Amino acid sequence: MRLFKTLCAAALVVGAGMAAPLAMAQTYTMKLSTSTNNDVLFEWLNTFKRGIEASSGGKIKAEVYPSSQLGSIPRTIEGVALGTIEVSMNASGFFEGIEPRFSVMAAPGLFKSAAHTTQVLTDPESQKRLASFGEGKGVAVLTVIPAAPYAIISHKPIAALADFSGQKIRVPGSPIQLAQMKEFGALPLSMPFGEVLPALQNKTIDGVWAAPNLFVAFKYYDVAKTYTTLPDSWAVAVALINRNFLKTIGPDLERMVFEEARKADAAMVKWGVDDMAKAVDVWKKNGGTALELSPADAKVFNEKSLAVAKPLLTTTPTQQADLDAFLKVAEKYSK
Repeated sequence: MRLFKTLCAAALVVGAGMAAPLAMAQTYTMKLSTSTNNDVLFEWLNTFKRGIEASSGGKIKAEVYPSSQLGSIPRTIEGVALGTIEVSMNASGFFEGIEPRFSVMAAPGLFKSAAHTTQVLTDPESQKRLASFGEGKGVAVLTVIPAAPYAIISHKPIAALADFSGQKIRVPGSPIQLAQMKEFGALPLSMPFGEVLPALQNKTIDGVWAAPNLFVAFKYYDVAKTYTTLPDSWAVAVALINRNFLKTIGPDLERMVFEEARKADAAMVKWGVDDMAKAVDVWKKNGGTALELSPADAKVFNEKSLAVAKPLLTTTPTQQADLDAFLKVAEKYSK
């Protein structure tokens, strides 16, 4: 009997010794989705992938899926909420359906430049507010970064406010952008980026509201030759992450995930500026023209845009507080 007990005890010790390495060897997979490719969003995801795989010692494996490979933007956002996809990264407007508070990112005139946008988004007050976005909805903000200035490419050049009239313009997803285009006589519609190029080619739409570097990445210069930069309109990209995934990996890996996100943010500051400069150069080399509204039209554009946006930005006390807070932070860095 004593020998039997000794053998059993030894077996338990060996079993425990085997179980420990198995537990330590557990790995987690992060599927990272975006609708774009060869731009700052794609580069951010790849930088984050390299960082998290290295810092986690292989405990987390990240897979990047650009060009809507995992489905349209609404489907991937739904996937993050359900937990079938860990991260979806796209223009902020597309996330307003799951979290209306993201509408503040589309506030006209909020962001002036890449540097100004970075300052506003990394301010402690902004970070505190962003951390509460998505609470109770199964998602959390992994990052919000400046992507590029907004512009509209169109078959018929837009050189003045009057040129918007009657044009069918695709917008990046926010009701605020829809309202802006309607204010200037355009016929706007929301459309996932993956569906835009064919629609512009067959003239189902007349123009596309997006970023110039995307026009270059997807060779839009083969379809239309002119884009117009929108005054004080800067695209920000949001990466949402599934909250249950963060709980599953535990506090140490969760902290590591957010640390690597901040490192990717920092790496993208210069990369994004350089990429935009290269995009403009490539655009012009391919026969493209970049227009800007006159100072007088730009002033009217900003004033009317903010006027039509405010009712949409302040539908709840929380959204009113968000707008007030972000405008205050933006003003701080505009001086």
